[in-house]
Amino acid sequence: MVNLREVTIVAPTRNESHNVSGLLRSLPPRLPLIVVDSSDDATPEVIARLRPTNTVVVQRRCSVTEARQIGAELARTPWLVFTDADVTFAADYFGRLPYCVNADALYGPKLSLNGYARYYRWFACMQGWSDRLGIPAASGSNLLIRRSAFMAVGGFDPQLVCNEDSEIVWRLKRCGLRVTFVPELVVYAHDHRRLKNGVARKTLHSLMRCTLLYLNLMPARWRHRYWATDGNRHRNTNRERLEGTHDRA
Repeated sequence: MVNLREVTIVAPTRNESHNVSGLLRSLPPRLPLIVVDSSDDATPEVIARLRPTNTVVVQRRCSVTEARQIGAELARTPWLVFTDADVTFAADYFGRLPYCVNADALYGPKLSLNGYARYYRWFACMQGWSDRLGIPAASGSNLLIRRSAFMAVGGFDPQLVCNEDSEIVWRLKRCGLRVTFVPELVVYAHDHRRLKNGVARKTLHSLMRCTLLYLNLMPARWRHRYWATDGNRHRNTNRERLEGTHDRA
């Protein structure tokens, strides 16, 4: 069971001014939201305009994994809901949370209403089969973790710059914690750029990376960045510093 009064939403953003409005409108206004932003565009301004309360924006140059970690460390509620700027939550999502099974981590499918619907349905089906085989297949767009469980395993692996969502639920599972797939907890994807570059390519790439990570065979040189940080312009700053933080709670 997940009490909505005990939930904080954590979202990383980078140049998502064209996407983030959908996410914001799908969130209950009373739930706290922590955004860790690495943008050069107007993303922070869009967030400030559309969600002026119960929102904290931390502006930090970092990878997506580091952004999720920073947000989780700032949160103080018993539950963390990890998501991304290019999705929206189904209208009944948060109403379903109080009726979910008791677990240390929950994850649901990411579907689509505006393209590639068959691919997303297939992927959700594979998530269900993988869960039944005892191998969680979580997405950082739709992942809930008890904060106590998150801290117990040390959070996300900071060396990973993608697939950090899959890796943390595997660690949770291996520590004897309960990780559950809930097909009724749906989010909808709205940005399909990676799929437009090739469905087969994206699928094979994800399967290969996840297999190598799961078997602990991932070469260090393959841990490439989706949110590349280059030179001083994108230099990571110390997590303990909160300059550039805008608290509108």
